[in-house]
Amino acid sequence: MVKKRIYLNAFDMNCAGHQSPGLWSHPEDRSSTYKDPEYWTHLAQVLERGCFDAIFLADVLGTYDVYQDSRDPAVRQGAQVPVNDPAFVVPIMAQVTKHLGFGLTASTSYEHPYTFARRMTTLDHLTKGRIGWNVVTSLYKC
Repeated sequence: MVKKRIYLNAFDMNCAGHQSPGLWSHPEDRSSTYKDPEYWTHLAQVLERGCFDAIFLADVLGTYDVYQDSRDPAVRQGAQVPVNDPAFVVPIMAQVTKHLGFGLTASTSYEHPYTFARRMTTLDHLTKGRIGWNVVTSLYKC
């Protein structure tokens, strides 16, 4: 019998409404606290206790604008708007974990190669090698 390891990866975004637009309006939802370091340290600690291998932090540069030919519905529902840079929460989470890995999205269309390489190297040092890059072009125009 061959044993296979299961890898657990969480999926989040540095915004109030990731994949559930409008969920922020639920009385028990706490996603509006995504702006607070405690949100990210708590999430990281829960994932580490749950034996997750990594967290993937998605990103989007632009606003969804297909529905009704407008970005207004996305803005009204908080559909990944507003969104903060995912790189800045990584050191906060790494500080309170030992094993959790971090994947972050960065667009080759809008990142300057030198400054991006410098930022990733810094994150590599701060996480002790637990950072990865989700290489994307971009879907929207900034």
